Amino acid sequence: MSYPVPDIFPELDSIIDTHAHYVSEQYENLHNEIFSQFEAFGVKAVINCGCNIENSKKTIELAKKYDCCYAAVGFHPEDITDEGIDLVALEELLKAEKVLAIGEIGLDYYWNKENKAVQINAFIAQIELAKKYDLPVIVHDRDAHADTLKILKRYKPKGVVHCFSGSVEMAREIIKLGMYIGIGGVVTFKNGRKLSEVVADTPMDKILLETDGPYLAPEPFRGRLNNSFLIPFIAEKISEIKKFPLNEIYRITKENAISLFKF
Repeated sequence: MSYPVPDIFPELDSIIDTHAHYVSEQYENLHNEIFSQFEAFGVKAVINCGCNIENSKKTIELAKKYDCCYAAVGFHPEDITDEGIDLVALEELLKAEKVLAIGEIGLDYYWNKENKAVQINAFIAQIELAKKYDLPVIVHDRDAHADTLKILKRYKPKGVVHCFSGSVEMAREIIKLGMYIGIGGVVTFKNGRKLSEVVADTPMDKILLETDGPYLAPEPFRGRLNNSFLIPFIAEKISEIKKFPLNEIYRITKENAISLFKF
């Protein structure tokens, strides 16, 4: 699993991947190989996001095993049944060390439009739990921009809308709430023009870097297994769009991640 080093090499510990899923089966038996390359590629840390109780437990186990790993726990909208979510079990997971956020939570009307009410109730309940424990939320929003924004405006959590797919106008509203915009490999895609416009318009102090691995590897690796050490290719694209020095992209986004997640 070798990847070329970017032209402008990041400094040591300059990158925090704020959203990944290294507990996915695609990474089975690859953790040691991948994480051993983090230092060489300037990766300081990664937040692995849970999708349900069992998956969230695995993010905690990975955080215990590897110093570079931290955990977020929550119910992804695709993992919500008609019966809702087990908030008691989720709250229990918050007692574990290195749990930095509640996520990945939110709304997904792409895969399931039939249980919108259940998704909304689960989203709100998890936001309220995050506020109870003063934790940020990591928000999933797919084809549900209006409802997502309505809920965020009403409950005003701190956090990030990850893998942002909304408009410039929506991003501005998210930023007004004090939240962050998560930018990943899509910004490097040929069909990523809308996201490039969001990046151009968004202040650097509101951007976070992420992979959403194992998916959405940046160009020129689109379709391959994504990894945190590919983030420099995302950072280079942001640098090109924003006309900011690359080292400043690394510095500011790292500071943003530390400010939000309290590493």
